[in-house]
Amino acid sequence: MFIPLGFIIVTLSVFGGFALAGGELGPLYQPTEFLMIFGGAFGAFIAANNGKAMKATIKSFSKLKRTAKYDKQTYMEVMAVLYKLLSKVRREGMLGIERDIDSPEDSPLFTEHPKVMNDPMIMNFITDYLRLMVSGGMDPHQLDELMLHEIEAFEHEAHIPADALAKVGDGLPAFGIVAAVMGVVKALSSADAGAEQMGVMIAHALVGTFLGILLGYGFFNPLASRIDRQVQEGVKMLQCIRVTLLASLNGFAPQLAVEFGRKALHSDERPGFAELEEHVRSAKASAGTGGA
Repeated sequence: MFIPLGFIIVTLSVFGGFALAGGELGPLYQPTEFLMIFGGAFGAFIAANNGKAMKATIKSFSKLKRTAKYDKQTYMEVMAVLYKLLSKVRREGMLGIERDIDSPEDSPLFTEHPKVMNDPMIMNFITDYLRLMVSGGMDPHQLDELMLHEIEAFEHEAHIPADALAKVGDGLPAFGIVAAVMGVVKALSSADAGAEQMGVMIAHALVGTFLGILLGYGFFNPLASRIDRQVQEGVKMLQCIRVTLLASLNGFAPQLAVEFGRKALHSDERPGFAELEEHVRSAKASAGTGGA
């Protein structure tokens, strides 16, 4: 998992480099500096966000467990499901998939692809818009506008935790400076202290600046960036499904429709034309033997 690995590298590089340069790690442990920095940042986080944003930010940490949620194999599974559904529509009409989308847990078209079944975002998007297609009354342009609005709303909502964490990360260096200034004030107020003791107190005060910068740019901002990357993964998945469904609505054959979806993917996640065609053929054979 890349998140802990990255944090370990940051920690070992900073503290290990300091130790190799002859520094002592003991003076860096300043609990009061931690209290001022973390307490100030946490208070600012509460003041800047409502309950919905705070809840979304806390929930986002559980989604950071996976390094690559949507890889090439996942996209190919999604396109295989879409191919089966659109092929059934082409054979039996829109009403032919009504039972599949109303009870996907009982449909072989979905149960043969557990990666798709276990992702609520993908399942809800596919089944919701297929229901609209089954019900009729909406032309492709109207359906496209509706999908774009939903994707935009998803992106905006999913960006809330990333934005909240990024603002905390940007504020941590400032709270580190606040802690350092407080330490300097304490040191300068000790007029009767000797030069050696004054130097120790100044050094302890500067730990606040160090901690604020390290925590902000070494930990919190990278977490915000990771959440942002995952949001973009989700948006790309929805765009892939959207393009495929629209191609089908505009009269393209299922095999060409999934090719439209393939073109919407990033180059490092996009299966090759022959690779996708082979996967689609296996999906077609599976659908035929499964009585889809």
